[in-house]
Amino acid sequence: MTINVSTLSLPLRDEVTALIETGLYENEELVLADAVRTFLAARPDLREAVACKLYERGRISLGRAAEWSSLSIEAMKKALYRRGVTRVAPENVAETEAMARKALETAGRTVS
Repeated sequence: MTINVSTLSLPLRDEVTALIETGLYENEELVLADAVRTFLAARPDLREAVACKLYERGRISLGRAAEWSSLSIEAMKKALYRRGVTRVAPENVAETEAMARKALETAGRTVS
């Protein structure tokens, strides 16, 4: 993905260019990637919204969406329901086992 810096407003373009000129970032894409990561870290509501959208598009599983948004599986199911996203297919065996293992670990039980 390449960002066309010339389409940004002048103040934002100056800031992105200055960040690259400092040597802290190699290019516009790295600036944007860091900005999005920081933005999502500060806004759990946006992580939930993005996780729901990626799940809806079939890009990630329910387990991955829950993990990505820092929600439990049940909370993720509720978030999908609130947003009108239909759950389509159950997770594969490996994902189900991983979710069960994580639930046991969270409960303080050993996994054999």
